[in-house]
Amino acid sequence: MAQAVAEAIERGEQLRRDGIVIRTYDLWKTYLMGDQQINAVSGVDIEIRRGEYVAIMGPSGSGKSTLMNLIGCLDTPTKGEYFINGRLVSTMTDDELARIRNKEIGFVFQTFNLLPRATALHNVELPLIYAGVPAEIRQEKARQALKQVDLERRMLHKPNELSGGQRQRVAIARALVNSPSILLADEPTGNLDTATGNEIMALFERLHQQGNTIVLVTHEHDIAMHAHRVIYIRDGKVARDEKVK
Repeated sequence: MAQAVAEAIERGEQLRRDGIVIRTYDLWKTYLMGDQQINAVSGVDIEIRRGEYVAIMGPSGSGKSTLMNLIGCLDTPTKGEYFINGRLVSTMTDDELARIRNKEIGFVFQTFNLLPRATALHNVELPLIYAGVPAEIRQEKARQALKQVDLERRMLHKPNELSGGQRQRVAIARALVNSPSILLADEPTGNLDTATGNEIMALFERLHQQGNTIVLVTHEHDIAMHAHRVIYIRDGKVARDEKVK
């Protein structure tokens, strides 16, 4: 057991030295539905380097959402290994996993997930509040994050005073505020019209050019084509993995 842990630590250190932020080895997620066994993710091996812009694409039921939950440490694999920033997820305590979700991963969801009675500034502050960052520092960080998404003039507005695109920008600023290792976006344009969705995708491209690692989960081909690499998921497996830019 001790040898296995030591080997995992050494592999993690090598992954970190190689600039690999996400690495899965034979990753599985299996559910029992009565007497039936459902493999939502079946032996997935993926590698994502620091600074990459990758889309995970697949139809409904392909396993892409389950894979996103595993990558985001929102769920645990049935078997296999997942390293994030050189650390083996299966060896982490609940507190360590919570810290990873708060510090290492910036989440952007289709439904924005903003507090309706809080200002944009306060919504962006939330991860820093959970991390125990002092008020003066977190407010400055939140202002800078809102500036990154061109919303510094709307920071005192509440979500119902903002357009859908502006709400998603607030959500992106919140995801950025902790300077995470990965920006993980799940169908980020799903609730937006085409023009606003294109503006959000242009923002992701700009954030990528600034050095952010972005993983975009989508079922839409035109949205996936904004990324620089696409991993196609079908029936819980990687069907194709190809560069598009």
